[in-house]
Order: sequence, then C-alpha cells, then structure tokens
Amino acid sequence: MDFREIISKKFLWTLVISFPSALLADFLEIPLAWFLGPMLFTSLASLLGLELKMPRVILSLILILLGLYIGNYIDKNLFAQMNQWIWTSLIMLIYIILCVLFVSKYLQKFSKYEKKTSIFSAAPGALGPLLILAEDEKSDLSHVATSHLIRLIIIITIFPFIVNSFYDGKSIEVSKDILENQSIISLLILITASIVLIIFFQKLKIPAALLSGTLVASGLLQITELASYKISNDVIDYCLLILGASVGCRFANKTFAEIGKNALHSFVATFFLVIFGVLAAYAASLVIDKNFFTLLLSYCPGGIYEVAVIAIFFDLDPEFVSFHHIIRLLMILFIVPIILRFIQKKT
Repeated sequence: MDFREIISKKFLWTLVISFPSALLADFLEIPLAWFLGPMLFTSLASLLGLELKMPRVILSLILILLGLYIGNYIDKNLFAQMNQWIWTSLIMLIYIILCVLFVSKYLQKFSKYEKKTSIFSAAPGALGPLLILAEDEKSDLSHVATSHLIRLIIIITIFPFIVNSFYDGKSIEVSKDILENQSIISLLILITASIVLIIFFQKLKIPAALLSGTLVASGLLQITELASYKISNDVIDYCLLILGASVGCRFANKTFAEIGKNALHSFVATFFLVIFGVLAAYAASLVIDKNFFTLLLSYCPGGIYEVAVIAIFFDLDPEFVSFHHIIRLLMILFIVPIILRFIQKKT
C-alpha cells in the first residue's frame, strides 16, 4: 500500500466532489444518500476525464469498519439458522449456473462477444478475481470490466429506491450511552483480530477477505463475549461516502464512448440477471422465513460491499446477505473455470 496516496491531489479531488454530492443527495432525501451521491458524481467526473483516486489503505480501513458493524448482528442464535442456509446456498449455485449459461449466450449472439469474454461478463459479480482469470484466458478485459461496472451502477442506484418504496426498515441508531461507555481496548482487540484473520484469509485466497475476515473475528469475539464495539451511524455515513466514491473511481480511464458501446447489452444482461435473482429469492422464500427484500439482496448481482451497505442501511439482515455474497464469490470462482474447460473440450 502506498500511503502517499492519502495526500495526493487525486484523493483530494475525490473528497472535494464526494462531500458536497453526499450533502446534496441527503438534502434531496435520496435513499442511501451518502453512498449514491458520491458514487454518481465521482463516476461522472471520472468519465469527464478528471483524475480521481481512492487510496487502498483508506478503502481497506472503511471495509474493516463495515465488517465490524455487520459483526454486531452475529449472535449465538445465528448458528441455529445456518442449517437452513444450506438450501439457500444450493439455490445460489443453481442461480449462478443459469446466469452464466443464459446471459453468456445472449452476449455471444447479440453483442458479438467472444465465448470466453461473454462468460466472464455474464457472471453475477466477482469482478476483481474474474479480471485476473480473464487476463489468463486472453479475454477482452475492457468488455468484461465495462459490463460489470455498468451493471454495478445500475443495480446499486436502482435497488435502494425499490427497497425504500416498499419497505420502511432503517438501521437502528446506537444510543449515546452505549457509544460513550465503550472500551477503546475492545475496539483495538477487534481490529487486531480482524487484521490477523484478514491476512490469514488472504493467504488462503478467500474472496472478500477484508469483509469475511472482519466478520468472523467480530462475530467470534462477540459470541464469546471477549470484545464488542458498536460503530455509530455517523461513522457509517462516512464509510458509505468513501465506498461510494471508490465505485466512481473505477471509471478512471473509461470514456463515454466506451460506456455507450456496451450500455445497451449491459442493460439487457442486467435485466436478465435481476430476473434470475428474483426467481432465486422466491425459491429461497419457500425454504426459509426471511424478509423478501433480504433474500432479493442476497441474490442481487451487485458488488459484495455495495450490497452489504444497502442491507445495513435498511436493516435487512446484513450478516445473512454478506454470507450469501461471500458464498456467491466462492461459487463463481469455482464454476466459471469449469464452464470454460467444458467449452474448450467441446471446441
């Protein structure tokens, strides 16, 4: 990690754009304002050619804080529910296979994507690891990245409005008494344990190690009552701002022409992925008693961290949603290479 990025002009411009856009979105009463405002404005600025940057060290710290926040939802009762999660995980497996096979066929036929590129572009998530696989397979990285980024913007922009229209849940405010009487030692223990598990998970190449490592550390320490720390909603707002801006920064070196070229087919592919997600959520509702929007977010083809903050904001079982997105990442990284090998054998 390059700590000099924290004082760079690119990061300063990112903050200059992000704070006013978050306040504007909040003033307009847009749901998830501190995330959507910075995301949309930094995306636009990046496409207009402004050089923006989100330092990895800042983003890593924010993701750890989000993991600690979600970890507060984990308790002993959670393990009693996990036997039902086997069925929802099986539904996830079927969902991913159908998405990759169906959407990749669409992209091959109508957007003229090469077979391998279409498979990487059709996968419902896991952009980072998929780009590494795509590079190894000599696929078109620009098509893969642009397809996923357009889908991410569509999903993360629209879903909060949908949930806000039909569901009135909101994240629970932590009382001032609890916040003021917390031990800084507990926070240090949680952060230290999280960093240890993150490093361990990264060595094992577990996807989303920053979130999964922090979740496990926070959950175990809380269940065993060794350490617990509540993150305030104000801190979470700043986390949302950084995460939203980081999405916009991904459009660096992209152009409106490049986005426009992929937009139509990315919209259609996203529509199919969402339809499959709705069907998967309905199937899951038959085997587990969960709010339908919780299930919908669990099968949403968006980024794991971005979807997690929607679950946090609307108090839609963030631990359940996060677990299923981690499982989704693992399954995608397992399934996509198998489908590629199968296609290569046929040709």
